[in-house]
Amino acid sequence: MPDSHELEKKLSDMLTDGDPDYGDREKREREQVSPKYEIRIQTELDPIVEETLKYRSMAKEVDDRYDAYMEKAKHSSDNKPNEPLVEKTDSEKEK
Repeated sequence: MPDSHELEKKLSDMLTDGDPDYGDREKREREQVSPKYEIRIQTELDPIVEETLKYRSMAKEVDDRYDAYMEKAKHSSDNKPNEPLVEKTDSEKEK
């Protein structure tokens, strides 16, 4: 097994030998650019609320970290009547 001096020398040689290879410059630039569009999915039920209610039905929480979120979700659902998530197209409206 190599001793620590040999390992340090090997590491030093790897870090100082030659030019660093950063890969394809254009590819790196494309990866750093944030996307133009963002995909959002509307759901009827909030998965956080649903999971929290499920866990609370099984056991008591040690800390009340989700209480503020649950209150906020409760008030936001009280303000919105049940609306369809997708509007009907003209051909569906005629039926």
